Amino acid sequence: MIVLYTDFGVAGPYQGQVKAVLHQEAPGVPVIDLFANAPAHDPKAAAYLLAAYTGEFPEQTVFLAVIDPGVGGIRAPGVLEADGRWFVGPDNGLFEVVARRCDGTPQWWNILWRPDRLSETFHGRDLFAPIAARLARGETPRSGGDDFEDAPLERIQRLDWPDDLAEIVYIDGFGNAMTGIRADTVPEDTELSVAGQSVRRVKKFSDVSEGDLLCYENANGLLEISVNQGRADEMLNLRIGCQVEFIKM
Repeated sequence: MIVLYTDFGVAGPYQGQVKAVLHQEAPGVPVIDLFANAPAHDPKAAAYLLAAYTGEFPEQTVFLAVIDPGVGGIRAPGVLEADGRWFVGPDNGLFEVVARRCDGTPQWWNILWRPDRLSETFHGRDLFAPIAARLARGETPRSGGDDFEDAPLERIQRLDWPDDLAEIVYIDGFGNAMTGIRADTVPEDTELSVAGQSVRRVKKFSDVSEGDLLCYENANGLLEISVNQGRADEMLNLRIGCQVEFIKM
């Protein structure tokens, strides 16, 4: 399957145009919309979010990941292989956390191939989507001839980034705020502080009263801040990038 992870949004033509290329170039291959609203223009936040969601997909899944504020600039397009999965997108740090956490040895290739038509502002459609389709059809960079160049992994690495990001990285449609922190890295007797408000860690929503704040391990292993039957983003004026601190109880 091909999994789309972008900041294109569901409104407008962009996600649909990418899908049209995928269906043309890899007919019959399922295309899954994972995120169309990943952190916009923010490869760092998007990197921690992406890493939390890859494990549920089988080997040979192709992730077409485009959070690319430097499109048309000096950043290189490429392909990452990590734990048997493929990741196609820019070398702007978006795949740093996936590569860092994989069990095996990740490998990176620069994409040398260019289509006849290449918009300077829409590499997701013109460059990354055709490459993702080729991978989904069974072609690999090892068999791609002059279209790929084996490149050092340092190309995508951001070694100064922390293992877990103590910031809000995503706010969903219910106003729940995901952090870039894996829940199993933080003792359960630790409270969070965000926007000057302490937030008690619990197991589930029903552990607090309606309207109360809570922090819990979400379904993909990240610490998430919510309000029981309310909106944490509105209550605390949260946005992507807000800092999170820990309070030892």
